[in-house]
Amino acid sequence: MRMTSLRSLMLGATALSAVGLAGQAAAQDATVEEIVVVGTQIEGSKVTAALPVTVVGEEQLAALAATSGDDLFRSIPQMGDVSFNSSYLPNSSNSARGDVGSVNLRNLGVGNTLVLLNGRRVVAHPTSRADENLVPVLTYNTNAIPVSGLKRLEVLRDGAAALYGSDAVAGVVNTVLQDRYEGLQVEAQYGAAEGTHLTETEFNVLAGKNWDRGNLTVFLTYADKSALRAWDQDYTSSSDRRPLFVGTDFEGLVGLDGRSTTMPWASLQTLGNVAVRRNGALITSSAGAFHTQPTGWPGCLVPQGGYCIDDAAPATSGEDRNLRYNAATFNTSVMPETQRFNGFLTGNWELSEDVQVFGEAGYYNAVSRSVQGPTATLTSLPITIPASNYYNPFGPTVFANGQTNPNRLSGITAPAAGLPVVLRGYSFVDVGPNVVDVNLTQTRFLTGLRGDKFGFKWEGALLYSHAKAVDTSDGISATLLQRQLALSTPDAYNPFNGGDPTNPSIGDATPSSQAAIDAIRIKTKRVSTSSLTLADFKVSKADLFALPGGDIGVAAGVEWRRETQQDDRDPRVDGTITFTDSVTGTVYGNDLIGSSPSPDTKGKREVTSAYLEFAVPVVSPEMDIPFVHNLEFQLAGRYEDFSDVGDVAKPKVAGAWDIFDGLRIRGSWAQGFKAPNLEQINATLVTRSNTRTDWVKCEADLRAGRITSFSNCSRSQATTARRAGNADLKPETSETWGMGVVFQPQFVPPEFGRFTFTVDYWNVKQKGIVGLFGEGNALILDYLERVQGRTNPNVVRAAPTADDIAAFQGTGLDPVGSVLYVNDQYQNLLPQEARGLDIGVLWNLKTDRFGDFDVNFNAAHLIKFYRSPSPDIAALMAARDAGQINAGTTITGGGDLIRQNGRPEWKWSASLTWRYDQFTVGAFTQFIDDVDDTDLRDPSGNPWVIDSQMTGNLYGQYEFADDAGWSANTRLRVGVRNITDEKPPLAVEGYLGELYQPYSRYWYVSVRKAF
Repeated sequence: MRMTSLRSLMLGATALSAVGLAGQAAAQDATVEEIVVVGTQIEGSKVTAALPVTVVGEEQLAALAATSGDDLFRSIPQMGDVSFNSSYLPNSSNSARGDVGSVNLRNLGVGNTLVLLNGRRVVAHPTSRADENLVPVLTYNTNAIPVSGLKRLEVLRDGAAALYGSDAVAGVVNTVLQDRYEGLQVEAQYGAAEGTHLTETEFNVLAGKNWDRGNLTVFLTYADKSALRAWDQDYTSSSDRRPLFVGTDFEGLVGLDGRSTTMPWASLQTLGNVAVRRNGALITSSAGAFHTQPTGWPGCLVPQGGYCIDDAAPATSGEDRNLRYNAATFNTSVMPETQRFNGFLTGNWELSEDVQVFGEAGYYNAVSRSVQGPTATLTSLPITIPASNYYNPFGPTVFANGQTNPNRLSGITAPAAGLPVVLRGYSFVDVGPNVVDVNLTQTRFLTGLRGDKFGFKWEGALLYSHAKAVDTSDGISATLLQRQLALSTPDAYNPFNGGDPTNPSIGDATPSSQAAIDAIRIKTKRVSTSSLTLADFKVSKADLFALPGGDIGVAAGVEWRRETQQDDRDPRVDGTITFTDSVTGTVYGNDLIGSSPSPDTKGKREVTSAYLEFAVPVVSPEMDIPFVHNLEFQLAGRYEDFSDVGDVAKPKVAGAWDIFDGLRIRGSWAQGFKAPNLEQINATLVTRSNTRTDWVKCEADLRAGRITSFSNCSRSQATTARRAGNADLKPETSETWGMGVVFQPQFVPPEFGRFTFTVDYWNVKQKGIVGLFGEGNALILDYLERVQGRTNPNVVRAAPTADDIAAFQGTGLDPVGSVLYVNDQYQNLLPQEARGLDIGVLWNLKTDRFGDFDVNFNAAHLIKFYRSPSPDIAALMAARDAGQINAGTTITGGGDLIRQNGRPEWKWSASLTWRYDQFTVGAFTQFIDDVDDTDLRDPSGNPWVIDSQMTGNLYGQYEFADDAGWSANTRLRVGVRNITDEKPPLAVEGYLGELYQPYSRYWYVSVRKAF
């Protein structure tokens, strides 16, 4: 039982202290300002006073206790949801899996935030994931950032395309690593999530050597993390989450039953839709459909030991609901076990008094393993079970080898030669779970020269970085499966005997023979690579010439880069190895059960760019002008020429006006752009399968009285979408502006510390966002068209079967068949607008008697997030509002998105650090506001509200004195994250992985020793 008083004391104390994660760069003292380089290219300039920059320093990093880049980025309130994360483990290699994390500043979308490492670009993670607009997006892998080697993290919360080029729509994140270190430092840390099997062990080495003319610094990190398993916690232990919602208004809603309708209890249909009778009575539907279920269940027609045959497809929304398969059966992985290594080397050497050579070399490798659910069929790849199958109840009377068939049912109307049967829906539970191994590597090499000439600072560098993802997983070959299904011996694979009759939703108590299982299992591999080659040269001078208000600063530079991406899919997926149905002769483009066809993709582009920046002081304090203590501007512009999408030029203007010493008003205006990624342009026909609801069938069920509302409809199925890349895509464009106030009260006596208050308003408008109409919306449009007597031609269906015709009888709707596929294409869609408010508070106090205090508070308030729907989606929304289609339909792709899923109105974080002699105590707290779970709605269409959450971290450390013998230069730290053991708020999937980590209280201890 939790201790409420402890929680209230801890969280209340940190909140009342107004503590936070990170302050604003412009509000910090001059020493800190000089090291903040992300807001300008003018070395030594103070122009960052005009820009909102968040700096996470060593003290804040310690309070966070982040063990990965994902942990670190989640703690920054201005960061949006994390769609690429290690707990996202689809049972298909079609999305990035393993040790990944994404960057999404302002929630403007993955790919709209530029990530730099020591001021230069990093290579993109090579494997994509479909975003909420259903298009493939690429991210910079935050877990490849060596958190233990960070000196600081700089976040420019302002559009910066004029300075840095494409992708800097929302801002820029610059990770600055340790350098110029002297000595040797080793550290070991162990941590564990309370009440789970998750443990982490980490070892760090930092070493450096200074010479008169240079330095060499190296740091190494090795981390070993065990898996977090489904059975560790109640909200992940079962796919049926109805018990978690007991006592709420959503109690009993079938949408909470996430068990799969593709089960070990097979859904089958005779080839040619031939009805089968036994002793004169139908044992299939009139269209030849039937399924297996435990003996004794309602509708059981032909008992066969522990299982029996029932006619028609399983009624998983009714009497057959508990046949649904619970994916947690095998205690699957919620987060994979991972071994991560990071190594980085930096160096510099003075060739002469004016010239210095510098370099970087980095290597990241992460190997992860996860246990995922078993393979299941897709409607896009039906498997025909030959009549010769040993276990086929409609098989031949005598096998080809002359043996009498012991499993053919007596008295049936099937011909003596038997009937082939189509496997419509089936989960290969007896084959076991799929083990997925992902190996990620990333390398970085940089060399350059910098120096001074004629008063100008100049720098040029060559960079090459490469990333590779190898995703290997278990699978089942369609060709090998059908070969095994064709056997007339007991070693044939048997899909007819169902699962476990005593626990129908869990496991398979009647597996096929091990020989049959071994004969169909295969390993599949997907290899994705990306690379970045960059050459740049830049010059800057902080004092180009003097004006009455001060020195004008200037920076100029040119850059050339080459980006590549290649996705080499497994031969059984990319069309190299196809599947030919031996019974029907139909040829399918892939041979992997449960995966859609996906051709290899390959793309490259070259980008040439140039930029120019000025820092213009207009009024200085020495001019003694009333109410204009200081006034300065930043003017910048950049031109980029892409080899594939054309050229763009974008400007930026920023300014800072100090009304008096301690009160500053700042503002900026900029235009930005984001080039479509290489996969969006170069993908040919991308086939994807997602679970979608066939809404017109829901309407038929509602009219027929089989359901009482759309919230009880279970007409969902794996729907195949055929998505095409588009070489005519144009860059997404944006316009950003913001205004802010910085207040540093000079009247506060020094003994009370130094205060800084910042408030910044921001507004971003984007145009031409790449998206899709979406197969889910296409099915809603088909629903709308069909209630009006028309059809949506992009939804391609099979002819309605006799069962389909019966289901639509008396509804006033024409019967429809199953969806074969939906056609769609990537396109530049209409704009979106977002605006919000950032609030920061800093307090620093240094005392001889009580020690030193640092308090930081950082809040992000989302005021508006509206995406203009396309005309087609707007028409769907209007039809729903007008009652032409049911209010329970879920339309995506536009409208007011604030508070939806990963877009809370408020996020804030806070930190407090107290240092006294050799003792340090640090606290951190974070608040995430409630959001709507749009995947779960009540009968009136109201979404489930995912509660807000407030958590707190605490650590204490002691540094032994230099003369303390064996313990000299040793630091001991003990800490806890989420001290009050707050579980992630409940969501339809158990928890919302884009906002929360799937564990609660986490304890850790670390020991560091310097030599």
